[in-house]
Amino acid sequence: MTPEQILAEPPRVLTQNQRESYFERGYVTVESLISDKTIKRLNEVTNDFVEQSRSITRSGADYDVADDHSADSPKIRRLKMPDRLHEDYWGFATGLIADVAADLVGPDVVFHHSKLNFKWDAGSDDVKWHQDIQFYPHTNYSPLTIGTYLADTGMDDGPLMVVSGSHNGPLFDQYDEDGSWVGCLSAEDASTVDTGSVDYLTGPAGSITVHNCRTVHGSPPTGRPSGRPLLLNAYASADAFPYTAHPQPTANTGKVIRGQPARWAHHDPRPCLIPPDWSGGYDSIFAAQDEEG
Repeated sequence: MTPEQILAEPPRVLTQNQRESYFERGYVTVESLISDKTIKRLNEVTNDFVEQSRSITRSGADYDVADDHSADSPKIRRLKMPDRLHEDYWGFATGLIADVAADLVGPDVVFHHSKLNFKWDAGSDDVKWHQDIQFYPHTNYSPLTIGTYLADTGMDDGPLMVVSGSHNGPLFDQYDEDGSWVGCLSAEDASTVDTGSVDYLTGPAGSITVHNCRTVHGSPPTGRPSGRPLLLNAYASADAFPYTAHPQPTANTGKVIRGQPARWAHHDPRPCLIPPDWSGGYDSIFAAQDEEG
């Protein structure tokens, strides 16, 4: 569907102004959308996984851990694919925020993936500028990611940062000069980012951030070892079909969670960079950007 067709549909959660702002700027935020009760439950589940990670010594199928992760001081960079790990994560992914996705991709919504990122390292946990769609090209650019802050997130907590309007700009090469995938802009391309257009998406627990798959984004390092968790769920319009292997599929990948399956694919004529063949597996953006192996 085109933005005009999507905006002609009645809104479910967002205001029409918020929807229009998303298409204009490539992102939107809503403060305190998620109830305190829901956030409390998600944090309980998340804390259980952090506790379980004490027995983990290296990254694997469920956890991506920092180099200094230990039983005494667990430091998870990412809980991988939480939608498959606990029913409360999946229930949340198919609840209110699925209606937010419908407001922005159209009434027919497909689930793509989930992940839960943390900030622990007080200065060494930045995420470099990147765009998402080069990781998983689709026939159009409807895919988006909805982040939910499980804790209050200010400037000292490494909030999501986005370049306003960059979704209408170029897609960047996310390989390095040797042809290795690094999942981020080169230093040269990053130097072209208009710092005056960067917005830092802070907010209290229960706030959501939504960014388009073409939007240039990242996050600054934390100023304290807060453990800030950000739950991320990605969706696409049902008429957006992937044409490369999914980086980390689950049994829920590709499920239609609102509306109906598409009978016709919608094709955006703008080209997309092709990532490596992920069919053999994928670690995480942290491993790629840090060039770990």
